[in-house]
Amino acid sequence: MGAMARRATVLKISNLVKKYGEHTVLSGFSLEAHESEAIALTGRNGSGKSTVLRCIVGSDKPTEGTIEVLGVKAKDTDPEFRRNVATVIDDLDFFPDLSVVEHLDLLARAHGLEDTDELVDSILDEVQLVPQSGQLPGTLSSGQRRRLALATAFVRPKKLLILDEPEQRLDQEGIAWLGQRLRHEKDDNGLCIVMASHEPSLVAAVGARVVRLGAPESSAQSLAEPEQLI
Repeated sequence: MGAMARRATVLKISNLVKKYGEHTVLSGFSLEAHESEAIALTGRNGSGKSTVLRCIVGSDKPTEGTIEVLGVKAKDTDPEFRRNVATVIDDLDFFPDLSVVEHLDLLARAHGLEDTDELVDSILDEVQLVPQSGQLPGTLSSGQRRRLALATAFVRPKKLLILDEPEQRLDQEGIAWLGQRLRHEKDDNGLCIVMASHEPSLVAAVGARVVRLGAPESSAQSLAEPEQLI
């Protein structure tokens, strides 16, 4: 508890409410996440996991409540927010005329990183896309596109990483790699990770604190109950 208290709070969600018309998806959801911590949102489909993530990154607007990143109200148009937050939510829209390697190189350079060639080459090797590095994203398989999307998050600096079911379209070897990579980012680089996942082996590999969203189907509310570290 003392160690957690000394860690900086990266994400703070307070009394989040999200309604679509008369339908309440989230009601009074609160969460704190710190540096060197991973949180896994779990629960059945429709429980509000993706809604929480979309509200964090600004692609959806809360009906009520507040979201802060590093003590500042989250605003996706804020350059500081964009520097600190990396996301892999849904399928990314890639530039159709840029190759795989050009995408990653552009991202690395846009964030002011040095030795971009070496960094991009290492990430391509890690996600097993070296043979496809000269291809356009539209020519990749769905699994390769998922690996490219993950690579865009790993090739740039960040303090908060938001992932929506990152295990999608990865085989077991890919899921094992992803678990190891996320664990390294969390433990060695101090990254704060918030992800929605249906894959217990990935959650366990990352060492995430589980927050389960869900409510009886007769209820419109989603409740969050923290579980033990797994």
